[in-house]
Amino acid sequence: MPGSLFPLEIQPRIPVELDGLQEMANDLMYSWDRSIRSLFYRLDRDLWEACGHNPKAFLRRVSQHRINEAAADRSYMEEYHRVISAYNTYRDHRGRPELTELFDPEEDLIAYFCLEFGFHESFPIYSGGLGILAGDHCKAASDVGLPFVAIGLLYQMGYFTQTIDGHGQQQVTHTRTRPHDLPVVPTLTEGGQHLTLELEFPGRILRVRVWTAQAGHIKLYLLDTNIPDNTEADRAITHQLYGGDREMRLQQELVLGVAGVRALQALGLRPTIWHINEGHAAFQLLERCASRMRQGLDFDSAMELVAAGTVFTTHTPVPAGHDIFDQHLVAKYLSKMAESLGLQFEQLYALGLNTGEGFNMTCLALRCSRFHNGVSRIHGGVAAEMEAKLWPQIPYKENPVTYVTNGVHLETFLAREWVSLFNLRFDDWQNELLNEEYWERLEEIPDYHYWSIRKALKQELLERVQETVIMQQRRNGTSDAVVKRMLRYVDDPDGDVLLMGFARRFATYKRALILFADPARLARLLGDPQRPVVIIFAGKAHPSDEPGQELIRRIHEFSLRPEFIGKILLLEGYDMALARKMVAGVDVWLNTPEYPLEASGTSGQKAGLNGVINLSVLDGWWGEGYNGDNGWAITPRDGRFDHDQRQSEEAGDLLDIIEHEVIPTYYHRDGGGFSKEWVEMSKAAMQSTIPRFNAQRMLRDYVTKLYQPAQNQRRKLEANNAERARELAQWKSKVRLAWPGVTMQLMFQPPAHLHFDDSVQLKVRANLNGLCAADVKLECLFGRAAEDGEFAVGQVAELVANGSDGADTEFHIELAPELAGMQYYKMRMYPYNDAMSHPFEMGCMIWI
Repeated sequence: MPGSLFPLEIQPRIPVELDGLQEMANDLMYSWDRSIRSLFYRLDRDLWEACGHNPKAFLRRVSQHRINEAAADRSYMEEYHRVISAYNTYRDHRGRPELTELFDPEEDLIAYFCLEFGFHESFPIYSGGLGILAGDHCKAASDVGLPFVAIGLLYQMGYFTQTIDGHGQQQVTHTRTRPHDLPVVPTLTEGGQHLTLELEFPGRILRVRVWTAQAGHIKLYLLDTNIPDNTEADRAITHQLYGGDREMRLQQELVLGVAGVRALQALGLRPTIWHINEGHAAFQLLERCASRMRQGLDFDSAMELVAAGTVFTTHTPVPAGHDIFDQHLVAKYLSKMAESLGLQFEQLYALGLNTGEGFNMTCLALRCSRFHNGVSRIHGGVAAEMEAKLWPQIPYKENPVTYVTNGVHLETFLAREWVSLFNLRFDDWQNELLNEEYWERLEEIPDYHYWSIRKALKQELLERVQETVIMQQRRNGTSDAVVKRMLRYVDDPDGDVLLMGFARRFATYKRALILFADPARLARLLGDPQRPVVIIFAGKAHPSDEPGQELIRRIHEFSLRPEFIGKILLLEGYDMALARKMVAGVDVWLNTPEYPLEASGTSGQKAGLNGVINLSVLDGWWGEGYNGDNGWAITPRDGRFDHDQRQSEEAGDLLDIIEHEVIPTYYHRDGGGFSKEWVEMSKAAMQSTIPRFNAQRMLRDYVTKLYQPAQNQRRKLEANNAERARELAQWKSKVRLAWPGVTMQLMFQPPAHLHFDDSVQLKVRANLNGLCAADVKLECLFGRAAEDGEFAVGQVAELVANGSDGADTEFHIELAPELAGMQYYKMRMYPYNDAMSHPFEMGCMIWI
């Protein structure tokens, strides 16, 4: 039809009695409170789906007639009043006094920086696991009631929407969003103007606007360069998450780090704890140093003070996950920053160097912070080893990198059927999320009732699967006969099929194809008509990750082979909405990463808390979560052996477990209509996952292991006009100059054999090269050789100086070893100052 299309949106007038809908539509609490979302869903289901589950857009487009009907509907209004009452109660209540009482809400503030936040599919400023974890962190901070703000970027086009064509090619579509469609409002100055900041970019001034999103008790400040005053190229900086070239990524990270700090300053907010979630935001450390220097500190003292109050979390052992920038690009954008810090550019550039491959944002974050963590016990060790060169003389197991295992936000990912059941059977369960004993009461749920909920969740997923497959295949021109074959095992509401799921980002290290290592055997396992099995795949590959996209093509090809059609399903458009269905609805959650490259793997946690049973490589969180009764584990082969052999053996283990354990257990019915062994294992999955791997437990660990120590350390160094920070910086400078000349030697060799009541005397002579005895610690470590050849320390004793400082300082100790039998001892010296955050943060240590 000829002619132009002109947009016209007819908006309803919301009745006063339903005015709370507008408040809740502008509060991201809807992203984790299903009862809030249900109010919009009830008004118009089709519109709710068309609006992408976006309450704010929904309220602008719902018909006046439907709104008026709801206001006159007694049932709807009763639900509305229940929800608005619960919403107001939540806003007036702080959840965990044992954590909130550790902070003064008038003085303390945690500032959490991340490049992406995954709250809900309607707020597309996330791509995957990092963003969803950041969203869960914010949600838990709101639930607990911490003084907390988050800082990110407001993307106009977010990540991307995925479709898969008839050849298995991933197709990328970007949909532009506008702020008035999102749950954000302009951040206003005291004068009522939209807060706008300025950053000095090469040859120009970049202007950055600030928006505010409310999320329960906390606020999220989002930065936006899409302003008419900026050039078209600069307006595009915040268009797309993980888009553009390396220069655009550097620009995004400067906006996040530098403008993020300035936004908080402009709002009069003074964080006492700064949390950098992945290295993207590390430029904030330099901006904070510049701010401290304007208050009179030199760079080294400012850095000590800034670092003391900073927590840095690294999320991946995969090299591609760590941003590295070329020197010329860093020089282009940071030369003037170096001048403002009183540094030569080469000095600033050295802060990001590790192995010389470029300016590494992870290295910058580690050097300029004092509290560092990985996101699982295994990953903490891997990260410590990866970054060991930053503390070159320290054994990597003792360097400052620790871990806090990720957790997921329970209310976001626990299916509403479980929520309803828990509300009915358990008192105050939402306040017992950290109580492992409490969740033993899941045994009180009758097995048949438990199984009926699991079946209902599976049926909800299968309905979504059918809708997605039909839409996807019809668009691709697939015949109805082929579509029918694809859906033959999932279209019977009374059917019983074992459903396994694999849904995550398609990256080669996640090994999506390991299931197909022996296609004939897999076809045999899936092809038993008496024990049908269906495997659902879903996930996106980064648009520039060709190997990841090839994985999608290969799975598509397998799904169309005669022996696999209908048994292997590949779904497009993976997002948080589909993820919630999958982690609740499948029977088994598959995770097959190449060890030790899975930092955490929170999708398995989301599955486990819904009673889905994990079958996973013992990597990431599963290394802590697996207990022998709550799922199945693939033991990774030793990394020193041949790569292909390891892959082959682990693939064999996977198919062995499916054939000999998963399928027989699921289909062992004993005439009761369900497998009691399966229900027992499913309950064990919930019992072990809910209290140990929820986001409140994660946040508690951050508070006790990192936030509190960082806050206390910053206060110590900041007191008396940063006196301790200045002293510490000067002391470190002295140690760095002297340390290369520090030596020590054992004055005599003690006897190699002692009786249990004898003591051993040790004397060491040290040349401290101008340092004092008080500047160092000299320790003797007693221990035994472990099976892996490592030295297992059993006792540590400190040698004391004889009181004289000089070219030769003597240290001695006389003690009775605590260990019996054959043992060994070692002696080491390292610089020590009680103002340091970690005894080994200087990376200096020598051994005899």
